[in-house]
Amino acid sequence: MKPTRILTNWTDYPLGKRIVEVVVDRPDKLNALDFDLTVELAQAFAQLRDTQACAVILTGAGDNAFIGGADVNILRELTPDTAREYITAVHQVCDNIRRCAVPVIARINGYCLGAGLEIAAACDIRIAEPDAVLGMPETKVGLPSVVEAALLPRLIGWGHTRWMLLTGENITAAKGAQWGLIDVLAAEGDLDTSVQATVRSFLSAAPNAVRVQKALMRDWEKLSLADSIDRGIDAFVGCYEAGDEPRIYVEAFLADRQHAKAQR
Repeated sequence: MKPTRILTNWTDYPLGKRIVEVVVDRPDKLNALDFDLTVELAQAFAQLRDTQACAVILTGAGDNAFIGGADVNILRELTPDTAREYITAVHQVCDNIRRCAVPVIARINGYCLGAGLEIAAACDIRIAEPDAVLGMPETKVGLPSVVEAALLPRLIGWGHTRWMLLTGENITAAKGAQWGLIDVLAAEGDLDTSVQATVRSFLSAAPNAVRVQKALMRDWEKLSLADSIDRGIDAFVGCYEAGDEPRIYVEAFLADRQHAKAQR
């Protein structure tokens, strides 16, 4: 039996809330994705699609890489048939992340290249250390950037996407933040602190509302503006139909505001 290279760690928080961390554990190869590891990562997120956690953190083992891209030894050996199988597996990882019911945070430590950057783009939030390196180097090895590279124009615009994909050159995390690819650029040594700050925000939000919001935003990507608005109205009403969560969180919000006034 092959060793498991996807580690899943759960952390319990007050009020029964939980966060799950998924770790790609191949640090000696910069967490690069061979075929079996890609399938295993896709399966891990398939199992988390309806998770009861409040959020998922995805990261790479070690200090040098989030996911260093596709394993170049795999790329060298692909045939037309196995190429389709492999790249479809990469897409399945990204699709399962996007369909996960709760937010997925990409904790970007070190190299985040090619398939790794596509996976990060599929996450809801990207938080990077200042030394992280981002890139889509496929044209450097005779291939186009595909599958969830198609998300990049929505994140950084067509101009920056063309530059990254056509040149195959890397950018710094700071440049990624300027372009809108990185949502939070952590200070040196503060990557985990920045991740936990976002985790606390998810923990303080209404769980069903967060799930509804993520699903709604995914729908917005394929709907017209008018249909997006109609879908939003249904989602708003649906939260009241689902139970007392809106009332409970509104009352808590008002109580916090009244307490803050009393402290002035």
